[in-house]
Amino acid sequence: QVQLVESGGGLVQPGGSLRLACVASGGTLEDYVVGWFRQAPGKAREGISSIAMRDGDTAYAESVKGRFTISRDNDKNTVYLQMNSLKPEDTAVYLCATVVNIYGTTALMKPTLYDYWGQGTQVTVSS
Repeated sequence: QVQLVESGGGLVQPGGSLRLACVASGGTLEDYVVGWFRQAPGKAREGISSIAMRDGDTAYAESVKGRFTISRDNDKNTVYLQMNSLKPEDTAVYLCATVVNIYGTTALMKPTLYDYWGQGTQVTVSS
């Protein structure tokens, strides 16, 4: 049973940066895809980025492309999300999730595809 724990959220001013971490336990993620999602109050959960742990292939939603960078450290079973040029509309709970890489693509942005979820970390962008 894979368990995921997110960290790194907080309050940041517009234009600022944060780095989120998603640490996995209960098994290696080598054959998995890890995705980052976010959910703002009253809105649907949105897939924003994903990474294949074996080869590092990445995918991004248009809303974050060019501002956010996903990366991995397989030795630490950890996936990071570097968020730059943050905007107030980036305010949300950010969650990571993982699924065995059986779909032949890294661009897995649908929450229903994922099996294991963390509890989330709050990111608030405000002046």
